[in-house]
Amino acid sequence: MGIPMSGTGNGTRRSGRPVEGEPLLVRAFRILRAFRTPGESLTLSLLAARAELPKSSTLRIATQLVDVGALERRNDGRFVMGLRMLELAAVAPRGHGLRSAALPYMEDLHRVTNQHVQLAVREGNEAVLVERLSARDAVAVAHRVGGRLPLDKTGVGIALLAWAPASVYQTVLGTDSPGGASPAHQRRVRDLMARARRDGVVALTGDNPLGTEPTEVTTIAAPIIDERGQALGAISIIQPGGGTGVNVLRVALRTASLGIARTVASP
Repeated sequence: MGIPMSGTGNGTRRSGRPVEGEPLLVRAFRILRAFRTPGESLTLSLLAARAELPKSSTLRIATQLVDVGALERRNDGRFVMGLRMLELAAVAPRGHGLRSAALPYMEDLHRVTNQHVQLAVREGNEAVLVERLSARDAVAVAHRVGGRLPLDKTGVGIALLAWAPASVYQTVLGTDSPGGASPAHQRRVRDLMARARRDGVVALTGDNPLGTEPTEVTTIAAPIIDERGQALGAISIIQPGGGTGVNVLRVALRTASLGIARTVASP
């Protein structure tokens, strides 16, 4: 049995009052991160509950965010994400800069495979999905663009973890804590990381996290390594079943990752 695939979690933390003395900017980002799906609209009560802030504080901060365009408020009083956030995200070099370089290669892979082709970057101890090209008949996935994926249970995550500092690996796997991942899982992840470093590409098959057909999903992922030997991001192909044609896709994905790295390095 391979490592199970997983997407972004939608769990909420326990509600309660914010930490005493928590900066306003931190509270504002707690409000912004309360939005979890594209186009989602939230009532003031739900926004406050997800941000774990009093309704009075949530209303005050949300109103300020509306004033600067980070949020918008509809006629029914619900809040939605504002277009200003899209404008700001468009100038993020690790997201859209890498995305611009990667898109031509991703489009080629997408046309050939007719499956999901993804691009992700590492932020701290998680992977962030910055682009995905999808096909109508492709296998359903649990994560979305802008969502966060675990580094130790997804293809792009393994590819990024293989070039991450040792401290990230220790935190993700909990190697220094009694409640960390099982020894078997740690060995499996170390083996996959070694393959990613050795071959520049890694493939893993696991149970479909959505519990639907197909029951198994295969991910082939390749890190995008710059001239300094650092991972700029990772690309992956997700396909149903046990991995028919994986060897061909490994070569194609590895070639694409090298091309993206050269494009990023070009003046």
